[in-house]
Amino acid sequence: MFTQLVKGGLVQVDVSSGKALTVIALQYNPDTLTRTLQVQASGAEGSARSQALRIKGPAVETIKLEAEIDATDRLEFPAQNPDTVSLGIHPQLAALEVLVQPRADALQANDARAAAGVLEILPVQAPLTLFVWSKERVVPVRITDLSVTEEAFDVNLNPIRAKVSIGMRVLSVDDLGFSHRGGALYMGYLRGKENLARKAGSVALSALGVERL
Repeated sequence: MFTQLVKGGLVQVDVSSGKALTVIALQYNPDTLTRTLQVQASGAEGSARSQALRIKGPAVETIKLEAEIDATDRLEFPAQNPDTVSLGIHPQLAALEVLVQPRADALQANDARAAAGVLEILPVQAPLTLFVWSKERVVPVRITDLSVTEEAFDVNLNPIRAKVSIGMRVLSVDDLGFSHRGGALYMGYLRGKENLARKAGSVALSALGVERL
């Protein structure tokens, strides 16, 4: 029985309609994924004892991964991949880079408003970005850093192989609110973790070398 390989990736979603605007699948799934969770404790050191066990909000979760993009396989079949022949992996890199850039039209519009004397120019609002790593992990994120190392080039200096490092911060209900589409997705992610934790079960105290607490 053939099992389709599931790929990780990024999706940009229209907040109002929920429509997927851009879907980017990583060419190769990274071997490692680094996640860090920073607890939001209620009381600072030295605060009242009643606050010691209180958590004021969801942990701040950050994700780091490194992905590879390689045009070698496509260049073996140039007739079927004319864009790769003429541009290398420029399009794939650009698709990632525009995730962290405001659209040129939006920047131009803000400049026009400023020239017209508008006193308050709001920062450009981007679509909601989701990090998808299996159906168990669909989380709203903000890309915090994107690093590209281009490693090989064709005769026209188009990159044909690169390593991409992506840093992300998971956006929780503290960031988006409960009524926001992203906030609802985060709550689903959190409940999914709780369900998975229950499946892990619990061992007897004796496994830890103690009989009672």
